[in-house]
Amino acid sequence: MAQKWSNQNLPGALHYITGNVWHRIPIFRQERCCLAFLNECNDLLKRWPAKLITHVVMPDHFHLIANPRDGDIRGFSGALKSLTARKIIELTGGELFLREEPDTDGSIHQVWQESFKAFPLWSLWMIKQKINYIHANPVRAKLVASAKDYRWSGFRALYFDSKEPIPVDHDWWWPDDSEKLSKAMKSLGWRSYNKRNSKS
Repeated sequence: MAQKWSNQNLPGALHYITGNVWHRIPIFRQERCCLAFLNECNDLLKRWPAKLITHVVMPDHFHLIANPRDGDIRGFSGALKSLTARKIIELTGGELFLREEPDTDGSIHQVWQESFKAFPLWSLWMIKQKINYIHANPVRAKLVASAKDYRWSGFRALYFDSKEPIPVDHDWWWPDDSEKLSKAMKSLGWRSYNKRNSKS
């Protein structure tokens, strides 16, 4: 049976991350919410050292590729969603995000769907494929005719070294990433899995 690699927390790997707005509310049609999301992301990258390879903010979801230095992609994603949710509620008043019942922690708002979606990228081909997928999102959605024309993505920052809307990293790995990834893959039985499948 094939190993499920989605939602694996693998130190040393680049991760493709997706977050969907609760009930797919298109809150990011508002410029102020796009700016707030990206500003919070940029601030988090300074406090929680991480490489940001690229990103896109769509009307009701986001995608990004990141590599936190400590390898805690779950923690990083959770912090990003928590910080941006707080800011979006502050900006909008929160009426769109009222829960039917308070959460166990007393929260009466929910901005993001609860599920965590991240996928480790194993090869340069996978990384490039996901970068292209992210940048093509606004074109597929017919928001723009060309990826370079979409304001809320990392296309221009990645290919033209722009700092807008936020800077991205062109050096994607930390010095000890290969060692961290090797240990993580061993702990998941990656070598034995490959050996078994090479015989089939």
